[in-house]
Amino acid sequence: MKEQINYKEGIIRFLKGRFALDEDNEKQEEVEESIRRGVEFRGPKLWVLIFAIIMASVGLNVNSQPVIIGAMLISPLMGPIMGFGLSLGIYDFELLKRSLRNLLFAIVIGLLSSTVYFLISPLSLAQSELLARTSPTIWDVLIAFLGGLAGIIAQTRTDRISTVIPGVAIATALMPPLCTAGYGLATMQLSYCIGALYLFTINTVLISVATYLVVRFLNYEKKQQIDSALERKVRNYIYAVITITVVPSVILGYNIVLETLFESNSKNFITQSFKFPNTQVVDYKIKYSKDEKSIEVLLLGSKLSDDAITSLEGQLEQHNLEDAKLILNEQGTQESSAATTQSVEKLYNVSSRLLDEKDKRIAELSLLVNQYSKDTLDSRAISKELSALTAGVVNMALSKMPIHNSKGQAVDSMLICVLQSPNTEFSLSDDSRTRITSWLKVRTNSKNVQIIEQIIEPYI
Repeated sequence: MKEQINYKEGIIRFLKGRFALDEDNEKQEEVEESIRRGVEFRGPKLWVLIFAIIMASVGLNVNSQPVIIGAMLISPLMGPIMGFGLSLGIYDFELLKRSLRNLLFAIVIGLLSSTVYFLISPLSLAQSELLARTSPTIWDVLIAFLGGLAGIIAQTRTDRISTVIPGVAIATALMPPLCTAGYGLATMQLSYCIGALYLFTINTVLISVATYLVVRFLNYEKKQQIDSALERKVRNYIYAVITITVVPSVILGYNIVLETLFESNSKNFITQSFKFPNTQVVDYKIKYSKDEKSIEVLLLGSKLSDDAITSLEGQLEQHNLEDAKLILNEQGTQESSAATTQSVEKLYNVSSRLLDEKDKRIAELSLLVNQYSKDTLDSRAISKELSALTAGVVNMALSKMPIHNSKGQAVDSMLICVLQSPNTEFSLSDDSRTRITSWLKVRTNSKNVQIIEQIIEPYI
């Protein structure tokens, strides 16, 4: 019995040694000083924040993950958030006010910068990276909390684990939600703005709470000695803020889980139940909402009998889809082979027509290429001939360019002739310009000719 007790104590000591946080612990004063330095936004740090916000906005605008990640890495937003959690943990109300003031200032600057960018950006379509920041769920809460724990534990070590803080910045993604909110303001889509600000609030609150819990766990010395009633009041405020922040995300996450399960069960139902020898599933649509849950299936081939449809509806319950409505759109007749043959023939006819049109287009393009090849200017020969008509010209460039109308359609072409001379007093007389223009029209078979004179540095 005694050996069993010693065995258990040995396991407990081993686990405590492995998971203890007192190893490599930095002094409280050093940790506080490091976090306090990151709280204030002024000078270079403020400019870095603005640049990071615009950089993240560009990344969201063009749907570029590397740009967004880069913006998150250089973002200094973690400073006041950790300062907020630290101030609650050590009851430093002066640091609390500084952190809150700087965080609100950073939010305003971030919203202004991103809003201005999206107002002037020519790209207004909401990309997938942007849309991903508009509907936070319980998983965002979990990520923010775990990231906050990792971040503050790294801050309390003597070596300041270099890879942790950037990783937390990427995982919790503080910057993109602010930029998404700016997009919502710029495009007057308030639902985007509200959803993104809610995600930012989740990240801020959970990182602060994680910081508070680690600071209390490490028994950091309190800056002010307060009575138990005030301490209990502070804790109640923290609990209330956490509840208000987390509950909506839990509801949203629960709805997403239900929707995902419904889609998964629906796909399994279609795969397993629609096995008919003369009827094939062409396409399907799954709709899930509070008011409607339906599975719409498009069938090709033999028309299903009433018994088969009844059997399908009966199998809905087996796949936990008893609330779903089954909608069948059938294309076919009782003679499945004839229907299938007709459908294949239609597809073949359409494909053949498309191939014929493609071949015709290829032939037209080949003709244009051949014509262009024939019309290619022989600049070398023309330049030699032109030297007899002009004096002082040492270089010549020829190019035939299309003329487009306001609809982008090519309506004509123009020959551009550039004459270069090292003589600073070089200038064609009206007679010379007219003579050269007339000659070029005949020589190059061009109706429109434009001559440009250019003075160049003399060759050495």
